[in-house]
Amino acid sequence: MSGYPEARFLTSAGSARQFLPDDGAEVAFAGRSNAGKSSAINAIVARRTLARTSKTPGRTQLVNFFHLTAGRRLVDLPGYGFASVAPETRARWQGLLEGYFAGRGSLRGLFLAVDARRGLGELDLQMLGWCRALGREIHVLLTKADKLGRREAAATLDAARRAAGAGVTVQLFSAHDGQGVEAARVRLGEMLGG
Repeated sequence: MSGYPEARFLTSAGSARQFLPDDGAEVAFAGRSNAGKSSAINAIVARRTLARTSKTPGRTQLVNFFHLTAGRRLVDLPGYGFASVAPETRARWQGLLEGYFAGRGSLRGLFLAVDARRGLGELDLQMLGWCRALGREIHVLLTKADKLGRREAAATLDAARRAAGAGVTVQLFSAHDGQGVEAARVRLGEMLGG
């Protein structure tokens, strides 16, 4: 599979009323502001500049919708947990995320980007809880895995699987060297229904 050649930006939403119509199938991508979520999206869809990347964490501040194929979307959610974001901005992001998870029948699953060097934190577990409560599929990408040695990577993967719990799939991933990109692409296709 070579990615999603039709992938394109559709719209950004700053409130629930601006979300696209709730039809078809979509998979959301979430993660801490510095977890490499945008780079992961770009690697998986094989489009270098689809999702904006930045050296400054917390740049994704809206819910961004992307077309993948007919009736199939990818949704880039605002990053969370970056300390230097103003409290009112953090509260707005929280409300936006809660509104998204509460009202999207088209949501098939969640990809959660987690920096492999940090592991699953409290906010990551909260995100897993929201999605699990909805009965949606969850896949954890342990990003930046190229920065770990083989033994450390294996231990990190094992710890993340235990922390995520039953029913959550977890993999090592690196947008930098391509590790796990094809496996993530296959998992995205499974969630979207082919």
